[in-house]
Amino acid sequence: MVSSDQRRKQLAREKYLRQQERRAARRRRARLRNIALAVVGVLVVAAAAAYAATGGLNRDKKDDTADKQAKPSPSPSKSYDPCEKPSKGEPNGKKWKKEPELAVDRTAKYAMKLATTCGDISFEMDAEKTPRTVNSFKFLADEKFFDHTECHRLVDQSIHVLQCGDPTATGKSGPGYTLPDENLKDPRLKGGTYPAGTVAMANRYSPQTKEGRDTGGSQFFLVFEDSTLPPDYTPFGKITGGMDVLKKVAKAGSTPDPKTQNTPPNATVVIERATVSKS
Repeated sequence: MVSSDQRRKQLAREKYLRQQERRAARRRRARLRNIALAVVGVLVVAAAAAYAATGGLNRDKKDDTADKQAKPSPSPSKSYDPCEKPSKGEPNGKKWKKEPELAVDRTAKYAMKLATTCGDISFEMDAEKTPRTVNSFKFLADEKFFDHTECHRLVDQSIHVLQCGDPTATGKSGPGYTLPDENLKDPRLKGGTYPAGTVAMANRYSPQTKEGRDTGGSQFFLVFEDSTLPPDYTPFGKITGGMDVLKKVAKAGSTPDPKTQNTPPNATVVIERATVSKS
């Protein structure tokens, strides 16, 4: 027969075991909650990073603010890279205090060719409607500013753009000077759409604060499908060759980078050489 003292000890042990089980269950729930919060945090960073155009097309600056709405394109595989290995060489990273003097002929036709690791991309530039932008691009190309630079942002949801022109591939750098907005009333932008084939400037303009006009630099974006964007980004060119290259890059997808808040393409898109010709 169990004594009353033994019964008390038995009940005490059972109570202790129940308490330990409850504590262990609380610890498990806390771990699961922390894991969930960490995952949500990563997704928030990824979503912020992916606004690569309306705010994300504004990357010639030192301090990055949160990106906005578009999501990164689905990534087939981080290791999937349809492009060639870049040749040896680094961006020269030159800087200038002032915009170059206007030297382009506004009546002439100018074309830019980007020889990239994924294939050649060519586009015509409108010197009549965007003389200062075209003048700057010719100057930078002649200075080999774009050579060996990596296209650092791909967005393929809501908007469909590949962004290039930053020698640091962070979205925060440029040539040291800024350019005025040009051609924002282009009839092609009516209805808030940048048509497929458009080449336009990145800038720091914020529709919310109405600040950041005339802040273009060297970063530009190539539109490979019609993209809904407000007419705040200088349209200065039209793609004439290499749309298949852009589609190939888009198909490879992108992977969010929490450090830079960019969505770099999985394809290694490096501009080996940029040239501007006049005809």
